[in-house]
Formats: sequence, structure tokens, C-alpha cells
Amino acid sequence: MGAKSKGLVICVKNEGYAVSLERRKLYVTLADAQAAKRRQIRVIDESGEGYLYPQEFFVAVELPQSLRRRVLQAA
Repeated sequence: MGAKSKGLVICVKNEGYAVSLERRKLYVTLADAQAAKRRQIRVIDESGEGYLYPQEFFVAVELPQSLRRRVLQAA
């Protein structure tokens, strides 16, 4: 999957998902049009797998391209 189909978000809420999500942590997202229609976001969580979570649990992060590339490579 290309970097353009991935995004970066910070978790701001984890009620009901404390084991899977850490507040204030940066997460990689995967594009998922069907999930977006249901106001959900596909996030690579602590298990290393992509799962759906409510969009309101996250805030999108914009980074300079060079830093974004490095973060995604490290993920």
C-alpha cells in the first residue's frame, strides 16, 4: 500500500478501547472509503493490525513531506 493511501492521526480519546489505543499517540491510518461513510477510521493499532474506530477518537496530523515519509517508513 502506498504512502498516499496512508495518513497520520493522534488519538485523543480511547473510551472502550484502552487496550488497543493510547491517547496522545501517533497512529497510521489506512484509506477506507466504506468506513468513512460510517464515520469510522481504519487505524493500525497496538496489535499491528488495521481496525475500525470512531473518527472522533482521532485528529489528523499534517507533517512536512520529508518527516511524513520518515514516520511512515518507521511504522
